[in-house]
Amino acid sequence: MDPFLSALSSLGVLAADLPEPAGLLPARQQMALSLGWHIILACFGVAFPTMIAVMHWRGIYREDAVALVLARRWAKVSAVLFAIGAVSGTVLSFEMGLLWPGLMGTFGDVLGLPFAFEGVAFFLEAIFLGIYLYGWGRMPPRQHLLMLVPMALTGIAGTFSVLAVNGWMNNPTGFRMVDGEVTDVDPWAAMFNSGVLWQFLHMWVAAFMVAGFCIAAVYAAGMLRGRRDRHHRLGFTVPFAFASVAAVAQPLIGHLLGSRLADTQPAKLAAFELATETESPAPLRLGGLLIDGEARFSIDIPYLGSIIARNSLTAPVPGLDSIPADQHPPVNITHLAFQSMVGIGTLLALVAIIYWVARWRGHDLLTPGARGGTWLLRGVVLAGPLAVVALEAGWVATEVGRQPWVVYGVMRTVEAAGDSSGLWWLLGVSTVVYAAMTVGAVTVLRSMARRWREGDEDLPSPYGPERVGTTR
Repeated sequence: MDPFLSALSSLGVLAADLPEPAGLLPARQQMALSLGWHIILACFGVAFPTMIAVMHWRGIYREDAVALVLARRWAKVSAVLFAIGAVSGTVLSFEMGLLWPGLMGTFGDVLGLPFAFEGVAFFLEAIFLGIYLYGWGRMPPRQHLLMLVPMALTGIAGTFSVLAVNGWMNNPTGFRMVDGEVTDVDPWAAMFNSGVLWQFLHMWVAAFMVAGFCIAAVYAAGMLRGRRDRHHRLGFTVPFAFASVAAVAQPLIGHLLGSRLADTQPAKLAAFELATETESPAPLRLGGLLIDGEARFSIDIPYLGSIIARNSLTAPVPGLDSIPADQHPPVNITHLAFQSMVGIGTLLALVAIIYWVARWRGHDLLTPGARGGTWLLRGVVLAGPLAVVALEAGWVATEVGRQPWVVYGVMRTVEAAGDSSGLWWLLGVSTVVYAAMTVGAVTVLRSMARRWREGDEDLPSPYGPERVGTTR
């Protein structure tokens, strides 16, 4: 039993019996809103610089004027998204201490290092984004292209730092608890915990899926409206290629990440699989709900649960019956979110495979009048928002599936929250602010797209001055 529960047990009280603090529910809702909104922008911050670099490289070394135009336009879009993401990211930095005083008050020394690295990565990315935007027409072409390299690297570093915190919450290490106090803090051990590598890879690849499919969806929509020029074709192909590789690789990475759960978080695995009892071999349950303690309305595929979760034909998948009831996560939410993520991810990979196999066989689905081309473009238009849904569902499965723990096996979420009921006001204000930023972002980006279609290339952008001089 963890130190907090041991102390409570000595008083004859279990943590599960404690009343929920007044700030728990609004803190959960606020964190869900902030993270769910910000993570979409974070995906573009991670993946967009690499895509811009490929397009810019093509423009320079292949003397492709269309590619250079796309690189410049994408950089301006990236700047708009980065500016908005800076607001939501700043809000998140304050929310950790405001919403979860028990967590940060207890483990602030343990978590400080990755948060510090994330802050440095964010500012460095902003600096090089500004230099890149400023450099159009002012820097030698090859030096200008190199400004994208630190942008891509800082995006990776920032992602790793954030996932280090989440990995630590799922696999806490780098400290000891002595009489309820945190001692012997090793921030490096905490940062490079046993769960961070696969969680980072899973999120990093997801960023390319989200950004790639969303950008490709924009150009697919344009092609459906008759804009079949090379500009739209190239704008579709490059991000779709990144998204395709990510979509095919993601199931393998997700499998390797999930195969650890039987040993590290069996309750989460049981919820994923809707396993009410420990079974050997275990079936794979598609769909279904937990009703009155029983799995209902599911389609069971024999053996496949053991194969996927345990890499074995016969290895048991732990059931909820083997886990204390006060340590069960919200099963239905966790199960449906997990299956939504997997189902959508599989569909996206299928769309990518269809396109590239057809192209390999000489059937270009982007050619006007190509058989099946219209359906492919419609599918890619849907793939953009579906990738976002899969991303959000994955985080719901990860975070809700860890409950009731905020730090797995060490601190429960009720212990991390505060008692302020005034957080409901913060949630209301934040909802209005995020809604306004969403409307503002859509309005600005649509305006930019309209002016580009009208031939106006010299649009202002955040972090960049008005353009002067000649173009290249």
